[in-house]
Amino acid sequence: MKNSVLILRQKQIAAAKREFKARGSKLSRCEACLLSEHLCICDNLQVAEDCQSAVCLLMYHNESFKPSNTGRLIADVVPDNHAFRWDRTEPDEALLSLLKDPSYQPIVVFPADSAEPERVITKVERIESKKPLFIFLDGTWREAKKMFRKSEYLDTFPVLSVSPDSLSDYKLRVAPHAHQLGTAEVACVVLAEAGECSAAEKLTAHFIDFRDAYLKGKRSLS
Repeated sequence: MKNSVLILRQKQIAAAKREFKARGSKLSRCEACLLSEHLCICDNLQVAEDCQSAVCLLMYHNESFKPSNTGRLIADVVPDNHAFRWDRTEPDEALLSLLKDPSYQPIVVFPADSAEPERVITKVERIESKKPLFIFLDGTWREAKKMFRKSEYLDTFPVLSVSPDSLSDYKLRVAPHAHQLGTAEVACVVLAEAGECSAAEKLTAHFIDFRDAYLKGKRSLS
């Protein structure tokens, strides 16, 4: 199965003028999960083959390079996945074509307090003959807010506001506010609320595997 985030990552690496070096860049990593080879979690991955929703990740600048990024975990699990580097003024033509595709129902996933009230929805009403396309803005909280404010090509789509009951277990990078979740965690909630229970369960298990292995590797570096 294709992982659009890894494909985007390879394209950005090929086009980069200088090498992006994250912490632990000298590690020998699995090319799929980007974890240290001895902590690889790929054998445990389960794909949600029956998922009837699609995902699109808009990734801020170098987000796809980061080993701590969880957006690619979504693309591991959901078969119909798409990823693009965010650009305010020159969005990828393939992204614009995807958003205009009549077989999809684009929905931006973002907190309600950042959107006009008339755009906000709390439940997905599926449109016949269309597949929900959940659009995740993948970056730090500040970057995600910038993408939301400055992406005019997203302004016509409804905004799904997610209010998870539990606080985040995402400890790879520290969010400014306790209620903020990592991208994969948000996707778990979105998929569950959209009736994609199998996909939500598989993504949750994959996220936990990744989080635990990543933190184990981080401790060994320290």
